[in-house]
Amino acid sequence: MASATLIPVSEYLATTYRPDRDFLDGVLQERNMGEQPHALIQGILSRIFGNHRHDWQVRVLPEQRVQTSATHYRIPDLCILRSSDPKDPIVRFAPLLCIEILSKDDSLGDLQERVDDYAGLGVEHIWAIDPWKRRGWLASTQGFLQPADGLFRIPNTSIEVSLAAIFAELDEE
Repeated sequence: MASATLIPVSEYLATTYRPDRDFLDGVLQERNMGEQPHALIQGILSRIFGNHRHDWQVRVLPEQRVQTSATHYRIPDLCILRSSDPKDPIVRFAPLLCIEILSKDDSLGDLQERVDDYAGLGVEHIWAIDPWKRRGWLASTQGFLQPADGLFRIPNTSIEVSLAAIFAELDEE
């Protein structure tokens, strides 16, 4: 059984990876991505949040490093910050929303580990979208719940995103 080579946090932060990788306790973890449905959903959501950035008072950051603990750095597919949040190179506070888009090889078990890291940082809103099965979930440490009406919302904001509209646009691409 091969063992992973541990690298220090300082080396991770000083290195550019293409594509970027999660860093968990000294181990680099590749992220599944690179397929069109994943990329298209990421683009659609970036456009939706970008188009509403002033109304919703948000900044949309694709593939932004988020430090979830002293030795964990995750890279959500989309990180949504409040407009008033700091503009530091690495996010070290709870974003308004983290969005994960599943790739073919992702499992809900692996996704749950990511969700647990985001929740541990204090992220209250985590969405997961599966472009292959055309499903979306509100994710938490308790698991995954599909919104009954097919709408992702963030309480106490005007943010509302329709899964049906996302998948319809995916079908147009």
